[in-house]
Amino acid sequence: MIADLDRRSLLSGIGALAMTAATATSAAAPSRRLFFERVGLPIGLQCYTLGEEPKADLDATFARIAQIGYREIELSELYGRTPTQVRAAADRAGLTIGCIHLAVSTTPGAAAHGMSLDSPPQQVADNLGVLGVHAGVLPIAPFPGPMKPHAGENPMQMIARMFAEAGADHWKQTAAMLNERAALLKPLGIAVGYHNHNLEFAPTGGTTGWDILVRETDPALVHFELDVGWVAAAGIDPVAFIQRHSGRFRWLHIKDLKADTTPNFGLSMHPTEVGTGEQDWARILPAAHAAGVRHFYVEQEPPFSIPRMDAAARSYDYLAQLRS
Repeated sequence: MIADLDRRSLLSGIGALAMTAATATSAAAPSRRLFFERVGLPIGLQCYTLGEEPKADLDATFARIAQIGYREIELSELYGRTPTQVRAAADRAGLTIGCIHLAVSTTPGAAAHGMSLDSPPQQVADNLGVLGVHAGVLPIAPFPGPMKPHAGENPMQMIARMFAEAGADHWKQTAAMLNERAALLKPLGIAVGYHNHNLEFAPTGGTTGWDILVRETDPALVHFELDVGWVAAAGIDPVAFIQRHSGRFRWLHIKDLKADTTPNFGLSMHPTEVGTGEQDWARILPAAHAAGVRHFYVEQEPPFSIPRMDAAARSYDYLAQLRS
């Protein structure tokens, strides 16, 4: 009887230890749920990915975006339509417009239309209100001076040279402008952001454009849209970068690039569909969410090896199955 009790006690103890070990292992193991299901956020699309397709047929384009599975979009322009027309097309497709890019006007009178970051603040707020949007992001710093290519330069090389020649002062002026516009728009319910390329990471005056923007913009006013493709193209690890600037990001561009992209600061990368390049999305996306990102937009740069809409679909399919 005693031996039998000892045996049962031993087996019970072994079982308890096994359960404890299993629980500890489960707690230590990372979650393997579908990432976007776990965080409860939609997979978005930056419509820049589609080039001129929205301009040709907005309703058909938005319907196809929704058919793929996207539920949120970010606009790069209005495609020759009014805010009312764009909003109606999005509503018909069942799409939410989460954000819009607002450039700084470069032609006389452009700001008066109310769709530039330097337009009258109330006009910006009214137009974005029609779209159902509460954020405008500057897609690139204002170009420093007239665009005059040197012999043999392509447009990207020309832009990179112009920023390099402008130096640190141009980034300081950009930071001041962002603070000013954000202070005017915040009371009207519009958040202001800045979208990076890889230009910002070029050394200038003992620092970088990015460091100037982060240091000299007010965190309570100016937020950042992180383009991890351009971060990686600059030779920077996206996860470490995200963690270093946690709290400054609201939006993220999910952009992949091929492994043969040479690190540079000159607007150069070899793009590809999300999940077919070198980016480690199972690490990047959770890090971005932990850092405060709540809007995730697929964006792909040209050139494309397959039709643009097919590329958007391939990226969506990968992300919809991503576990992290």
